[in-house]
Amino acid sequence: MAGFDNFNTDFYQSSYSVDDQSQAGYGYSNTENAQNKQYGHYDYSQPMGYSSPGMMQPQQPYTGQIFQPTQTYTPSPSQSMYSSSFDDEPPLLEELGINFDHIWQKTLTVLHPMKVADGSIMNETDLAGPMVFCLAFGATLLLSGKIQFGYVYGISAIGCLGMYCLLNLMSMTGVSFGCVASVLGYCLLPMILLSSFGVLLSLQGMIGIILTATIIGWCSFSASKIFISALAMDGQQLLVAYPCALLYGVFALISVF
Repeated sequence: MAGFDNFNTDFYQSSYSVDDQSQAGYGYSNTENAQNKQYGHYDYSQPMGYSSPGMMQPQQPYTGQIFQPTQTYTPSPSQSMYSSSFDDEPPLLEELGINFDHIWQKTLTVLHPMKVADGSIMNETDLAGPMVFCLAFGATLLLSGKIQFGYVYGISAIGCLGMYCLLNLMSMTGVSFGCVASVLGYCLLPMILLSSFGVLLSLQGMIGIILTATIIGWCSFSASKIFISALAMDGQQLLVAYPCALLYGVFALISVF
């Protein structure tokens, strides 16, 4: 141990000495005194924690019931706003553009040729009613032994395209293709009555010719009336009714022959 006392400590300065090592190795009472001096008397009955004393909070007693936890989550204002916005959304059918009230009003306008058409309703691109009427027209033709679904949809597409170009040339405001298809599809309803009569009786006699001419005039007059009211084309109803009569005349030929 004497050699360590003469060891040159200039190479590495430290507060550690050999005497402290001897006391730490052989003096257990000195170790306990050193720990008491460094840490003081520590109460081990308290729970140990790693947070600083300033961050520690007093524990609150649990006031809830077993298996019934208390509600501590409160939604943020943004979540409350989103949840309330779902309640204010319109119904799904209205978002898809299917309004049964407007469909019924358009149907009554077609069935009653002398009724004044509402231009705000007729200017909508509602294709739910026309699709149903096209299917009903093809179904009545099918009952009379005529499978003409392809002709019905093909002639409808070509007729809508032709009327779309013609009305955009004649009107000052212009019209959309969906509006033209909607009006022509709704005005196909009287043609369903003609094809239904064709199931019960023959349309190639005098009665059939008169009935066919009446249905063609009915469809063309209703379509022209709606176009005039929706596009504000005063005094041009006959000019619009003529191409409509040509279109519905092709559907009448399918029903008769």
